Amino acid sequence: MKDRLVTRSFICILAANFLLYFGFWLLVPVLPFYLKETFSCGEAAVGTILSCYTVSALCTRPFMGYLYDGFARKPIYIMAYLLFTAIFAGYVLTSFLTVFILLRAVHGVAFGTVTVGGNTLVIDITPSNRRGEALGYYGLTNNVAMSIGPMTGLFLHDSHLSYEHIFSIGLLTCVLGFLAAVSVKAPRKVPVKRPPVSLDRFILLKGIPAGIALLLLSIPYGATTNYVAVYAREIGLQVPTGFFFTLMAVGMGISRIFAGKFVDRGYITQTISYGFYVVIAAFFLLSCCSTVIAYSEAWCSFIFYLVPFMLGIGFGVMFPAYNTLYVNLAPNNQRGTATSTYLTSWDIGIGLGISTGGYIAQQYAFDAVYLFGSILCVASMLFFNLYVSPHYHRNKVR
Repeated sequence: MKDRLVTRSFICILAANFLLYFGFWLLVPVLPFYLKETFSCGEAAVGTILSCYTVSALCTRPFMGYLYDGFARKPIYIMAYLLFTAIFAGYVLTSFLTVFILLRAVHGVAFGTVTVGGNTLVIDITPSNRRGEALGYYGLTNNVAMSIGPMTGLFLHDSHLSYEHIFSIGLLTCVLGFLAAVSVKAPRKVPVKRPPVSLDRFILLKGIPAGIALLLLSIPYGATTNYVAVYAREIGLQVPTGFFFTLMAVGMGISRIFAGKFVDRGYITQTISYGFYVVIAAFFLLSCCSTVIAYSEAWCSFIFYLVPFMLGIGFGVMFPAYNTLYVNLAPNNQRGTATSTYLTSWDIGIGLGISTGGYIAQQYAFDAVYLFGSILCVASMLFFNLYVSPHYHRNKVR
């Protein structure tokens, strides 16, 4: 008989994560337009400004892994969630670009802290033999938020709702998420001797090879989530771009239902390997849209909406497997470090995708961004299969 997975605390942390990411995804496709329309920023400037969020998050996460492993986890998680929520009020009130950039950097710090805490707490409150399944459902809340958040944000923007009102909706969402986070009952952390400050307390050294592969994989992902609406407008594709994120979330939702169960059966590296093929094909097809539209807008629309479904399937398969891979490389007292290393690798790639994506698009076009992204994914797959997978099987602790 399986240990019980669904508890009140598990439902609360799922709700908290969904509402956190809804607030996050609500702004992702809107902010490039906000910076262009409000502050007259160019493509490269937009990429640089938006990437400061990710840079601050990734600079924070290694230290947060150390704190979550050495101190009570829930209070840190709650304080970070509160800060993340409060920054939305700052967006509403500011009208200066410098202040916005500062708020965006602080928002990244809060995001980096709260996401490490959430991922670590969900592992703490669920049975070990259902960890992959739990992480799959936990990640699914992000995917559901991704299906609704960007579409809602773009709908509100296209309906000419003011940016202040859009930021206020994000604020309200995160207030509700904060209340759900407070309701999570985390197990009491057994007092342990504070670990000495050393490199392996901030970065899971055994997870660095997997982090390199994950970094390469996340670069085109960052460029896609932030610029796909601008890309569609650039090539003259007249379709509701908000549905792109909805279809990506649908693909992730479908794949996560069964991916977590395969992970719990031990097929971790195999699951990741299969996901690569779908993701590589998807980014290549996305780069082709600029060529296809010259021949048929209908076919271009079909490919444009097929791509996010494929990305959802591919990433939805890989996310819970990657997360579990990191947890399995670390002892129990380094769960926070393992989670922060996993998320830091992802954040570095996202940041590079946002900053370099804007630069490449300004020098060439967005189709070059996604073609380059598919090449990076091929390199990531080869490195993972030839080096990361054997390294994992030699070094895993469970």
